[in-house]
Amino acid sequence: MGATVTTTATNGKTWDGGNEPMGASYGKMMMWFFIVSDALTFSGFIAAYGFSRFKFIETWPIADEVFTHFPFLHGVDAPMYYVALMTFVLIFSSVTMVLAVDAGHKLQKTKVAVYMLLTIVGGLIFVGSQAWEWKNFIQGSHGAIETRGGSMLQFVNREGERVALADFAKVLPKERIQKEKNTGVWFVSGETVPTYSVEEVVEGFKANPDILVRTEVITKDKKKTVLSREQSLERLKEAKLVVEGANMYRNEYGHKLFANFFFFITGFHGFHVFSGIIINIIIFLNVIVGTYEKRRSYEMVEKVGLYWHFVDLVWVFVFTFFYLV
Repeated sequence: MGATVTTTATNGKTWDGGNEPMGASYGKMMMWFFIVSDALTFSGFIAAYGFSRFKFIETWPIADEVFTHFPFLHGVDAPMYYVALMTFVLIFSSVTMVLAVDAGHKLQKTKVAVYMLLTIVGGLIFVGSQAWEWKNFIQGSHGAIETRGGSMLQFVNREGERVALADFAKVLPKERIQKEKNTGVWFVSGETVPTYSVEEVVEGFKANPDILVRTEVITKDKKKTVLSREQSLERLKEAKLVVEGANMYRNEYGHKLFANFFFFITGFHGFHVFSGIIINIIIFLNVIVGTYEKRRSYEMVEKVGLYWHFVDLVWVFVFTFFYLV
């Protein structure tokens, strides 16, 4: 019984440069595959954020009231200013990456190294800024009260401006103990004890008649509902605990899902930026030692550039839907 063997002759190796699909090398094609798959992942996250936001639109935090901090300007209300600066830095780093790729096409080693270095610096500034923003978001700035029903009550003055708990809470002679692993039952740590107790906040509120309670419910004119003095005292009877800052369980700014999505989406994007910085550093070092100069090709710079542009583009969507809309 005979066997038939069929062979196919080719003039060259696949991906050797002579038969590239759509004019792209193997490395570029794989990078595009990764970008498309990652874009679908981010699209799913942003879509989930959008559905959750519109489901709880009446209690969703207002971004202009959450992201108001700016470095070295303590106490100054600067809504979205620092987020806008972060965005500008990241977009500018995309420009320097374009210049690095262009210099690579011209085999200009020095310019490639300079522009790559600027791109790395821009990425580091962005990641550092994001970490600083996380710190302020977690730490909080004013504090609030969570009711037994899970609603969040904030405090404002007669002009509608936020008032911090530290400005009116009354310190009572009552000892509160933070449970630690070495002191708690079964070595389980308890929740972090807030600066003030519910009783101290309520008593301080009663002693300051110019302070009102503001609920998380947003009115038609996109402002949160401010209660009268009598309504405020009535709502405070439902007070359960003091909330300072935001975490995965509670959020002084409003609905807790806002904090969940904030940490997850911006954290996932920040991980991408950090990964891009590491890759850029590796490529930068290869440029310095002349690896691509010897190859007479800076395609690796172009491939990492595709990833960096993708990361920048994703942030534009995150910035638009999470901070602006």
